[in-house]
Amino acid sequence: MIASLPLFHRVLDRPVIVLGVGEAAEAKRRLVARAGAMLFDDLDAGCRAGARLAFVAHEDAAEAEAEAQRARQAGLLVNVVDRPALCDFTVPSVLDRSPVLVAIGTGGASAGLAKQLRLRLEALLPPSLGPLAHALHAARAALRARFPDAGDRRRALDAALGQGGALDPLATESVAHVDAWLAGAPLEAGGRVDLQLRSQDPEDLTLREARLLGSADLVLHEAGVAPEVLDRARADAARGVLGEHGGDAASGALIVILRAPQ
Repeated sequence: MIASLPLFHRVLDRPVIVLGVGEAAEAKRRLVARAGAMLFDDLDAGCRAGARLAFVAHEDAAEAEAEAQRARQAGLLVNVVDRPALCDFTVPSVLDRSPVLVAIGTGGASAGLAKQLRLRLEALLPPSLGPLAHALHAARAALRARFPDAGDRRRALDAALGQGGALDPLATESVAHVDAWLAGAPLEAGGRVDLQLRSQDPEDLTLREARLLGSADLVLHEAGVAPEVLDRARADAARGVLGEHGGDAASGALIVILRAPQ
C-alpha cells in the first residue's frame, strides 16, 4: 500500500498562496513561479482569487500550525515546510524533461534522499525525452488511425517504448524514428498468456513477464498470488480471481493468467 497518491497539479495562471519569510519561503515562491502560478502572500487575498493550494513556511512551529489550520479551514490543501505531520500534500524532488516530469517523493521522510535519487536519474534520462513526448503527442491522430482499437494502440506503444524497442526512451535517437515506426508499426496481438510464478517476489519477474503485466487488459490470478505481484499490473486493467471472474474480455484483449508458485 502507498501512503500518498502522486498527482500533478496544474497551476499555470492560477493563484497559489505562499506564506512566510526567509529562505524556505523564497524557495517555495521560486518553485511555484516556475510552474507559472500567480503568487499570493496573503491568505485572504489568495482565497478571494480562488486559490486551492497554500504553502506555509513560518519558522515558528506554533505560528506555522495556526496558519496551516486557518488555511485548511478556508478549504485549501496545505503544505507546511519541514513539518510533514501538518501537510495535506508534500512536494517531490522534480526531474525536468518537459513535458516529461519525474517526481520523487518520500512522504516528507527525507528530502535529501529524494534529491540524491533525482541526481542519479538525471544522468540516466536523456534530454531527448521531452522532444520524444512532443513527437508522440503530434502523432496521436495518425496513431489512432493506424490502431483504432485502444488495446491494440497501447500494446503497439508498449512494444515500441520498451527496452530495445524502436522508440526506446533511453535511446537519444528515438525521437527521429517516430514517423518511420508509425508507418510500419506491427499489430501486437492480444490473446491469453499463462504465467507460472517462481516466487511471490515481484523482483523475480522476467522482463517479458513485467511487460505483459504492464500491458494486460485483464489479469486473472489464483487466490494465492501476492498483492505485491499484482501491483505490477496496469492500475486500470480489469482483475479477477480464477474461477470467480464471470465477465468476458473484449475481443483482441490481452489476458494474463497468473498462477501462484508451486
